[in-house]
Parts: sequence; structure tokens; C-alpha cells
Amino acid sequence: MPEYRAIRANHTLLEICAQPELAAEVTLQPVDALGVDAAIIFADILLPLVPMGMQLEFAAGEGPVLHNPLRSRADIDALRPVVPEESNLKTTLEAISLVRRELDNKVAVIGFAGGPFTLASYAIEGGSSREFRLAKTLMYTDPDAWFTLMDKIAEMTSAYLRAQIRAGAQCVQLFDSWAGSLSPDDYRRYVLPATQRIVSNVLPEGVPMIVFGTGTAGMLDAVAEVGTPVVGADWRIPLDVAWETIGHDRAIQGNLDPVALFAPLAEVEAQVHRILDLAGGRPGHIFNLGHGILQQTPVDTVRAVVEMVHEYSAESKQAAG
Repeated sequence: MPEYRAIRANHTLLEICAQPELAAEVTLQPVDALGVDAAIIFADILLPLVPMGMQLEFAAGEGPVLHNPLRSRADIDALRPVVPEESNLKTTLEAISLVRRELDNKVAVIGFAGGPFTLASYAIEGGSSREFRLAKTLMYTDPDAWFTLMDKIAEMTSAYLRAQIRAGAQCVQLFDSWAGSLSPDDYRRYVLPATQRIVSNVLPEGVPMIVFGTGTAGMLDAVAEVGTPVVGADWRIPLDVAWETIGHDRAIQGNLDPVALFAPLAEVEAQVHRILDLAGGRPGHIFNLGHGILQQTPVDTVRAVVEMVHEYSAESKQAAG
């Protein structure tokens, strides 16, 4: 969005995250411009690694870089526990409070955190990866070290999400974006227990939780075992098949391909209607993209999609009586 680019012209991503007023402003920009039904706080999933002792930088052209990656049991043992209100995370909590106050319950405020495998993979690889070779190698060769890391991430993430709820988040989402790089068996063995611990720690706070990862079409049943009331699905599986897989007692979030937003509006509308038709008018469908929005996406198309979803959903309800 032009409004966001104007802010980024003078501030880095980490500088925005460090200033609650700026983070709140960026959070509210799409709500004001697009008419969406919720605001997700502007932050980054890697921020909690900093108070744990990791050195984070967003390098131009490279994305996130962690300058002291975890490569040994000693590195993992050195990670510190985190009190969100007494760390760099307090600025995100302040931003949540500002957004909640500004929106005055007109739309929901969503908080979020990174999932265990995603945070571990960044911390071990030292940045982005396609193969996750170092992370998986540690997982397979030193499971004791791996599970120690999972325990530390689970405790930190639980505290962080609870703090976000106390600050005003009305829903929280767990982005285990790269969990789909694991086999279902490895996910259940190496990641699911820590994720379930986070959910069991946070659900008693009384707000909805969403879990999401890309590339999970073949393991949505395992992802559903996390225990959140809402499961996200990417675009690689039809929505009705995904919902049948996780069970209709769960809500589902998804699942338009982000690249579809570059198509002509007639094609975009056809895809939006197809997804809503697959939802079948059941309660509990949160229309969303199947992953994050791409930087070059036309803003007018996003605004049109929001209108399409609202209009078609209203027409379908009216037709159903």
C-alpha cells in the first residue's frame, strides 16, 4: 500500500515494530482502506528470538538474518526465558492496546506468534531456507537438543500470546509457516507436542486460536490435532476437502491463492465464488488468502475481493432464507 511504503521510506521494519504508534498506524491502514473484518497487529514472528539472546537483522535483499544461529546443544541451553512485558516485545503489546482502543470493537484485533518449527528453523539455519537441512539434521541427530529447543520455544510463545491477549488481542494465530516441509510422521513426533502445549496454555485465556502452515494439504489431519478451534488451509487443497479433513466441528480459514489477485477481476470473482460455494454457507468459514499477500498485489483488487466476499456471502444467506 502507498501509505505503508511512505512509512517504510523513512523507517526499517524493526524500527516500525519498536514504535507502538507506528506499528498501530500500519496495522490500521488496511482496515481503513480495504474494509476488512479484522486487524492483525504489525509485527514479525522473529521478534521473540531477540530477548532469547539471538541477534536479528533484516538485511537488504536477504530478508531476516540471525547472526548467531543455533548450531549446538550449548547454543540452545544458552537461550534465555522471556518475560514479554519486560522485553522488546512490550512495544508490540502497546501497539495492540492502541489498535484495540482505536477500533473500539468495530472489527476484531488479531495477535500472532510464530510456530515452533518455523522459529526453530530460522534460529538454526540463521535465516530463510528451502531445504531446512540444518534444522532437520539437528532434529534427527540430536533429538534431546531439539526437544529442549521445542520446550523453550513453547514456553516463550505461550507467554507471548497470553500477554497479547491481556493487551487486547481478541484472537491469536500461530503461524507455523514451514511445518509443511515435514512429513506427517515427523510433524507428529518432533513438533506437535510443543504446539499442543502452547495451545493448552493459551486457550484458557478465552479467545479463539488459529493454527496455520503452508504446504500442509497432506497433513491437515495432523495439524488439526494441535487442538485450535480454527485451522488455516492454503490453496493447494479444495476448501471443502480441507474442512472435511479437519472436521466440521472446527472453523476453517482460507484459501485463495495469493497470485490469483493478479488475475483479471472476472477470474478473481470466479475463484472467490468457488471458495465460498465450497464453504457451503456453513458457519465458521473465515475467507482469507492461502498465505501472505505479495508485495506487488494491486490494492484495488484486494478491495474488490473484500467487497465480493461481503456481497456474495450476503446474497447466499438471503437465498438460503
